[in-house]
Amino acid sequence: MDTKTILNEASLRMQKAIDHLEEELLNVRAGKASPNVLNGVMVDYFGSQVPVSGAASVTVPDAKTILIQPWDKNMLRPIEQIRLSIPPLTEERRKDLVKQVRGEAETARISLRNARRDAVEAFKKAQKEGMPEDESKDGETQSQKLLEKFTKLLDEAIAKKEKEIMTV
Repeated sequence: MDTKTILNEASLRMQKAIDHLEEELLNVRAGKASPNVLNGVMVDYFGSQVPVSGAASVTVPDAKTILIQPWDKNMLRPIEQIRLSIPPLTEERRKDLVKQVRGEAETARISLRNARRDAVEAFKKAQKEGMPEDESKDGETQSQKLLEKFTKLLDEAIAKKEKEIMTV
């Protein structure tokens, strides 16, 4: 493999780790209404089980309200049963959520480091197969820079979510 291929694979893996983290962070309720709390709620839509968002418009008009507007008037009956109360978070619950977010962040950090490690190993293998040593070392350095870049993105995402959680 060449340097570009190895670095592209590492970059893709790191981006997937960040994307996964951001997806997980969307599921952490930060004390305000979010349409993501309905991700697992299914309704019967013409004989098929579909997510609420597949049968209705789900919006958040304010921090304590989720508005569900069915696209078809036949869906009023199944959807009218959904009642959501978004209570404010206690300080203790906020701290628990921050711990949960930090746990997700650590999992993402491990994925980032694993991608860098695999890239470094690929450069060492490529060197044994004929890649010049200086090109291999440059690739390892670039792998480290990729790790630093994606770690910074991770830290920014976590800081933003922690601030969101701790804001009363």
